[in-house]
Amino acid sequence: MRRTPLLLACALIALPAAAQPGGETDAVSTPPQIDYAGFAALTQAVAPYRAERRLPFARFRQEVARPGALLLDARSRDAFAAGHIAGAVNLPLTDFTAARLAALIGPDVNRPIYIYCNNNFANDAEPVPMKRAQLSLNIQTFINLVGYGYPNVWELGEEIDFTDPAVAWVAP
Repeated sequence: MRRTPLLLACALIALPAAAQPGGETDAVSTPPQIDYAGFAALTQAVAPYRAERRLPFARFRQEVARPGALLLDARSRDAFAAGHIAGAVNLPLTDFTAARLAALIGPDVNRPIYIYCNNNFANDAEPVPMKRAQLSLNIQTFINLVGYGYPNVWELGEEIDFTDPAVAWVAP
């Protein structure tokens, strides 16, 4: 029988510390700048809000075209360089900090920000191979933006074909 990652994680939680990978029995203190419980709480709080801010492709394109809108691609620099929606700007999720977000977004924390990720593309091919659904970059990006104080985030809520001319895909 194949174990799912969640079942495996639950099994590891139930094991005594000495039986877990690493085997150390000494308690390890968590640095104060790493807050899993805070992340879990933020994720729970953001979930219903995010559910209301997912747009069909036609409306997403209309909103992105409005003055002041920011189309943010949080994929890696390499993935962005391999192709992206026209007009998108790139700031990889791994580079999100308060200072970098403020420099990109500007002083208006209510600026509308529109996001998409690999899992919005039905192609499941380079340069946008799909990720596991529960690890989709949209989820992490949305949570991070709201967590950094940007409440006006909107997400592409449909699956589209990046070769569709309406997508305006930019490739090298």
